[in-house]
Amino acid sequence: MRLKVLIAALAATALAPFAASAQTPAAQQRAETVTVIHAGTLLAVPGEAPRRNVSVVVRGATIAEIRDGFIDVPGARVVDLRDHTVLPGLIDSHVHLSGLDDRIQARLQSALRDNEDEAYTALLNGRRTLLAGFTTVRDLGADPRLILSLRDAIAAGQLTGPTIVAAGRGISVSGGHGDGRNGLNRDLYDIAAERQINTCNGADDCRRAVRQQISFGVDVIKIAATGGVLSNVPGGLAQHMTDAEMAAVVETARSFSRRVAAHAHGVDGVNAALRAGVNSIEHGTFTNDETFRLYRQTGAWYVPTLMAPAAALADGQRGALTQAQFDKAREAAGNARLSLARAVRERVNIAFGTDSGVSRHGDNGQEFALMVDAGMTPAAAIRSATVGAATLLDRQTRIGTIEAGKDADIIAVAGDPLQNIRLLENVGFVMRHGRIHKLGGERQLTDAD
Repeated sequence: MRLKVLIAALAATALAPFAASAQTPAAQQRAETVTVIHAGTLLAVPGEAPRRNVSVVVRGATIAEIRDGFIDVPGARVVDLRDHTVLPGLIDSHVHLSGLDDRIQARLQSALRDNEDEAYTALLNGRRTLLAGFTTVRDLGADPRLILSLRDAIAAGQLTGPTIVAAGRGISVSGGHGDGRNGLNRDLYDIAAERQINTCNGADDCRRAVRQQISFGVDVIKIAATGGVLSNVPGGLAQHMTDAEMAAVVETARSFSRRVAAHAHGVDGVNAALRAGVNSIEHGTFTNDETFRLYRQTGAWYVPTLMAPAAALADGQRGALTQAQFDKAREAAGNARLSLARAVRERVNIAFGTDSGVSRHGDNGQEFALMVDAGMTPAAAIRSATVGAATLLDRQTRIGTIEAGKDADIIAVAGDPLQNIRLLENVGFVMRHGRIHKLGGERQLTDAD
């Protein structure tokens, strides 16, 4: 053991100079770049009144200042967006970057794909998401080593993609939504059982499962409070994790300064998760009066993911789901919209999320129209994907608004999304951390740039 520790220490010392100079010359040059964005309309803080004819000055990866008029800075790159609406980079609070979008292909190829395949797929899905205008995402379910490696490579500027807040594997009871053994034949079941570390039974075991995910370095903990549509088990959508198990998860996560997101469909599980003190409810398909009292009492966030049930139902209708999955898809269909409509009336905290991976990556912007159709104003829907989602992720000091000192995560669309929310389905300009990835509808840079 001492020899292993000594070798690791020597290796870290030897590699330290390389880590310090890991940036490529192109990355170092970008760090010194000054960009001036001429914005015809600026939604600096979504939900507040827009500003007209202003310049956003970006130095390196950070917003330096916002000035009235269209200014010039000597030596700066100028981006002319005078006929566009400029707004903060969007945030999707619920995605799954790994995995094929086509559910039939995913099932056919599952025995042929390894973690390396999933990692490249996650990278490509992340790029599609970034080019759609989403500069930050919260990934709520993936192999922890895979998603954390991708998170760190993007953060270091080695790969192109959105900033990732990662949960690793969701914590689930045996047989629940998140148990990867559900429905497998006995040979595959035995193999999966050897690697299954995110399932737990009883409060103490759930504490162990949380600590194990944290040991990988995850940013947030996800639990499956209820059954789920795409888990291949006829267990319904009601509460699966006990009150004591959820309380143990929340208590343990908080002891490590981690927030907790609760996948929850059935009203009993939604309410139990809120009583346990989770920070967000994902899906929240079925609700009652008690649900909204608890939302107000706890200040928890609601992430409605309206695209997911429609996508799951369509998959079932074309034969891409098992019978158990299709039955649950039909049970959930239409109810998420009703829950969001009431949440709007009840003034619940709402954060944008799509559950992309169930729906297609890169189509994330289609969620906005569904939210507006359910009763949100365009301004409120945009705020949910900027200020709201940033607050949920506890990143509000870095992202969510265009203000001096924050990360230069900036997008733009031609026209006014406050009048036509569907414009956000076709984002024409994307900047993340001061680097332009899309200009005029075309991707501009690659990892090698």
